[in-house]
Amino acid sequence: MAGILFDEIVFGPVKSRRFGVSLGINLLPLHGKFCSFNCIYCECGLTGEDKKEKPLLFSAAEIASSLRSRFEALKTGGLDPDNITFAGNGEPTLHPDFETIIDNTINLRNEFFPKAKITVLSNATRLDREKVKSALLRIDNNVLKLDAGTNATFQAINRPTHPITLEKIIEELKKFEGNLVIQTMLIRGEVEGKQVDNTTEEELTLLLEHIREIAPTLVMLYPIDRQTPYRTLEKVPEPEFRALAARIEAMGINAEVFY
Repeated sequence: MAGILFDEIVFGPVKSRRFGVSLGINLLPLHGKFCSFNCIYCECGLTGEDKKEKPLLFSAAEIASSLRSRFEALKTGGLDPDNITFAGNGEPTLHPDFETIIDNTINLRNEFFPKAKITVLSNATRLDREKVKSALLRIDNNVLKLDAGTNATFQAINRPTHPITLEKIIEELKKFEGNLVIQTMLIRGEVEGKQVDNTTEEELTLLLEHIREIAPTLVMLYPIDRQTPYRTLEKVPEPEFRALAARIEAMGINAEVFY
């Protein structure tokens, strides 16, 4: 099933469930998804299997120019965004000039909207790259994905396009020493004839242990909210989110449900 793709470098502002009035930045191709995951719930659709053609990415200069133009228009219109959010058609840290783009964005933010936060939504697959980690530590909100307690469920839900394990993800997340936000989707259903479920007690117990070790400033819990590639996926009921949030908060870690 085709997903929802962003057809601009800078999009919005939009009203976000999590970030208020958010101006989005898409570093990736406008007409296709480019990601190191192939998540079963991704609103952008499934990651393409044809890797013969190298994706054409915007240059850091093109992104900075587009962002400046949009900032100028917003300033003229009297609208100040709460957040400048890197999201878009896949994994933003895949861009080879990610660190430069972050630095350019920080400078433009300081010039136009110094009160706005800069947020990156990432799947945490490239945290072992020093330039990626360094750039993430310079922004306001590192929002990093963690959807499973076991590696088997991680592989079944997030389906990385290159070899990586949940254990490696956890190892890198712990190196942030708490300077990050974890985002977790609860999900279950049948995918290609197999049952996928990260809401079992085994999964949740191990997920909680990972969260305890990572010690983030916040855990964001959210359900399916838009179309997914598989119609067989279930939107987990809100009480299950509230129960998990209570268990996280009992560990002394903030949790918020976006249902």
